[in-house]
Amino acid sequence: MKTRDSVGVRIRGARKVYGRTVAVHETDLDIAPGEFVSLLGPSGSGKTTLLGMLGGFVMPSGGTIHIGDRDMTFTPPHKRDIGVVFQSYALFPHMTVGENVAFPLRARRMAKAEQAERVRDALAMVDLAGYGDRGVLQLSGGQRQRVALARAIVFEPALILMDEPLSALDKQLREIMQMELRALHRKLGATIIYVTHDQREALTMSDRIVVLRDGRIAQVGTPQTLHDSPVDSFVAEFVGESRLLPVRATGDRQVAYAGITLTTRDPVPAAESLVLVLQTAKLVLDVGDLPEVFNRISGRVSEVVYQGESLRVLVALADGTVVRLNHPTHDAARRHAPAIGDDITVAIHPNDTVVVPVAHGYSSTSIEKEDAA
Repeated sequence: MKTRDSVGVRIRGARKVYGRTVAVHETDLDIAPGEFVSLLGPSGSGKTTLLGMLGGFVMPSGGTIHIGDRDMTFTPPHKRDIGVVFQSYALFPHMTVGENVAFPLRARRMAKAEQAERVRDALAMVDLAGYGDRGVLQLSGGQRQRVALARAIVFEPALILMDEPLSALDKQLREIMQMELRALHRKLGATIIYVTHDQREALTMSDRIVVLRDGRIAQVGTPQTLHDSPVDSFVAEFVGESRLLPVRATGDRQVAYAGITLTTRDPVPAAESLVLVLQTAKLVLDVGDLPEVFNRISGRVSEVVYQGESLRVLVALADGTVVRLNHPTHDAARRHAPAIGDDITVAIHPNDTVVVPVAHGYSSTSIEKEDAA
């Protein structure tokens, strides 16, 4: 089973206003055929409203939306020929699994023989072969989500919209389903636009991520670009696990924090307020074996938490800011494991030392202190 040729999406100046409230400001966005693009942002960022406009469930207040070469700006949902997976599954409890999956085909008046074949193929695609005669209420949450996926792909749409479809699942099942969705996307070749507030989910599955804030696009890029090269403090703190430290520029590729000079990867941005992005994954414990080139900041261990593959170490810096690093638990690293109360040095390579401007109007507990440089 595969989709028809996938389609691209072109959004130009699309916006949505409810009374005096602007849910989505004028937005331009291009999505290539076959891409998996996630709309990522906190509650109220406009991601679900933007998805609703793409699906025809929300009529834009202005702008245009093209799906493929067709202007779909004001086309109703049932005429867009797109698959949709909702957060709540939206399955019919009185129908069997097969009847739920066949519903879009019956609506299109497809012949029963072809319906049966497509339902079998769709259920096999989501690892539910043989489940067609079961009742929906007999299924687990993960199985119901697979049924919803099968229903969305059974008529071979070129575009599939997903609105936080995994949010109701527990952590382990959600991670399994993320990998299954990645594999399904490769098999189908369809264009998928996926709404989530979970940055790890977006990083795991997406070709590109659109980060939204207050109804505007903050940044668009690949998972690695957003994680390693955020444009400002909002993206830096929202995408990935980071602590932001206020710094001041002292050179083209140098900043100062608490009297310490740090070398940065890129030229320091020309901005009034700057923050150093300390990503947990990029921090290491300096036990005297690192090259001189590393940047170093001293602190005292305030907490150590065993997490299986690593120790989560909380380190209080001189100004009271707490940063986090993960220390391995394998045998070679165990003898250097820090303990509460230890004075240690946290190191980060210049290639991982990123400084960004503070996002306009953005407040974070990480950057509320006065510049300590």
